[in-house]
Amino acid sequence: MLLPQTKLDRLLGEKTAKALAKSLGLVTVADLLTHYPRRYTARGELTKISEIPVGESATLIADVVDVSERRMKGKAGHILEVKITDGEGFVTATFFNQAWRKQKLLPGSRGLWSGKIGSFNGKLQLSHPDYALFSDEIEDEVAKAWAELPIPIYPASANCTTWMIQRSVKIILDGLETVVDEIPEDLVSDLISLDAAIRQIHQPKTLQEAKDAIERLRYQEAFMLQATLIRSRLLSMNQLSPVREAKPGGLLEQFDSSLPFTLTEKQVLIGNEIAEDLAAGHPMNRLLQGEVGSGKTLVAVRAMLTIAESDGQSALLAPTEVLASQHYQSILRTLGEKRAAELGLTLLTGQLATAERKSAMLAIVSGKAKIIVGTHALFADKVEFYDLGLIVIDEQHRFGVEQREALRLKGKTAPHVLTMTATPIPRTLAVTVFGDLDISILDQLPSGRSPIASHVVTDSQPALVARVWQRVAEEVAKGRQAFVVCPRIDEKDDPEDIIESDLLDTPKRPLAAATLVAESLKANPILAGLRIGLLHGRQSSETKAEVMAKFTNRELDILVSTTVIEVGVDVPNATTMVILDADRFGISQLHQLRGRVGRGSLPGLALMLTAAEEGSLALERVKAVAETSDGFKLSEIDLELRREGDVLGASQSGGRSSLKLLRVLKDQPIIQKARDQVLGLFAEDPTLEKHPNLALSLDLLDQARADYLTKG
Repeated sequence: MLLPQTKLDRLLGEKTAKALAKSLGLVTVADLLTHYPRRYTARGELTKISEIPVGESATLIADVVDVSERRMKGKAGHILEVKITDGEGFVTATFFNQAWRKQKLLPGSRGLWSGKIGSFNGKLQLSHPDYALFSDEIEDEVAKAWAELPIPIYPASANCTTWMIQRSVKIILDGLETVVDEIPEDLVSDLISLDAAIRQIHQPKTLQEAKDAIERLRYQEAFMLQATLIRSRLLSMNQLSPVREAKPGGLLEQFDSSLPFTLTEKQVLIGNEIAEDLAAGHPMNRLLQGEVGSGKTLVAVRAMLTIAESDGQSALLAPTEVLASQHYQSILRTLGEKRAAELGLTLLTGQLATAERKSAMLAIVSGKAKIIVGTHALFADKVEFYDLGLIVIDEQHRFGVEQREALRLKGKTAPHVLTMTATPIPRTLAVTVFGDLDISILDQLPSGRSPIASHVVTDSQPALVARVWQRVAEEVAKGRQAFVVCPRIDEKDDPEDIIESDLLDTPKRPLAAATLVAESLKANPILAGLRIGLLHGRQSSETKAEVMAKFTNRELDILVSTTVIEVGVDVPNATTMVILDADRFGISQLHQLRGRVGRGSLPGLALMLTAAEEGSLALERVKAVAETSDGFKLSEIDLELRREGDVLGASQSGGRSSLKLLRVLKDQPIIQKARDQVLGLFAEDPTLEKHPNLALSLDLLDQARADYLTKG
């Protein structure tokens, strides 16, 4: 949107501009005019004083009868009291510390008064009402129009009120020239003009005018985001070095024939989609979404073998050392030691011994390592690839946008990117809706996998809380194992983070700490004699590996842990997952944690304990996870709660959303319409030579995004 970038201090004065910048980050005219009202309110119907219900908003025509001023009792300041009448009844309008108003509110002056009616000492009162005095007699139609005029309510702060924003917007709009529209006129012929939309969203005469403005500006967002994403993709396809064109060959055929099981139909179908991407001549950017245990890693391994067939390298990026080691061992077992050695399967993490690290880095830079599994250590400047052709990112919500980009830039040519997740983060879901990310959904579990039963247990159900540990003991008695997950390590970890009890006279209880929970479970008579282990992020790599090995080998019955086991841990004999203070975890985390059980032929059980109050968003979030195992449905719930993040930038969710009026899920038809129109426009005019205003606007958006990523 080609709005002026003039600094507000030149138009509003330094004091107001400073408040807008400090409180709301509004620095330019464009910033202010795209700070849209969050809702509208009306002054109310014209009402007689005698008919005004207390607690309701009302508007009346009244004359000033008397004006007086008095000090407030017990505190500094003054109250200005203005007694007004409609000829039948009386009401007092009060203003705090605004004595200057009495210069205009003279007895006998008439005006429209609007506000919420209250009662003080048995008398009707209007606190800080909105009003407009008349210089002459006013006609009923004018009074009615004023009463029905929508009042915009803006996102505001204590130091920057909605009224301050409203006055500032009026000043700007009064001097604003016609807003230039960058969208071709024939594409928006059924909508109001952009200039009208900007003015009507801030100063509507009716609610319908506001709705028309919102409809136009919502489409504007969809169109400009689609244009930005599509142009970026077209430029990357034209400007980047040619990508590796890889096709399946003997390696993949031999691998498939050696598998002791049959690939599912969905694994084959998605494998074919990926194969087409790898041979297409432009970088693949695909999201592989699949339920926990659906076989995503196997799909990724098959893609890696296709890249290796063309002598390229693949890097699988895992968020933790535990997961990286598990991926390495899993791929080693899947390939077999001989094939793994031929492909130079290599593990690189930050905790490797110096000699092992040097050996791994040498294998990577020489090209001997065709398949590399690693953690954040792969981002290090010293790590160089011989020819990186494919990046596989496991659980992308654990990596920042800039981190993923840093790894991508290590390729001599543009590498293909395959992202795997069980629950996409809001930003990723948003980008898939906008069409900038191809998606494959692996929703078919391998034969023999059992579903996971999930239940929410609240602190207000003490009998059920006690039953949780009996249930764990019963599972262990059957020869199975259980996880117990806590939100913190020990009592020193975030000590101020406590849960309020529902009962005011009950002491606050601290969040569950893994070290303390492990000790209390050992002392619990219900679990007497059971072998209980402890795992958390402050332990050394050796200790963590030793504990996980014991649990995997069934030398432990219960593993008390923090979220270090959130992803990748594969223990088929573990059937029960107890999550303490479940409301302290995000939707994606809860879904991932639950996925650590039910990984074999035995049914899984997830018990989510919480102190969240009934009706709270925190409890609703936990219940949502318990009610569905559909990762995409959960990500949609997460999107509604957290927002979509900066679709064009780096923010994963929430606070820095680049979308103002558009909602990814609700407005999918608008987004698809805009996408189709943008694709048609670029097909006819790839360089936008015929649409210079659109080209200029996209250039400005690109520059703003580059500045944001540079400054962070």
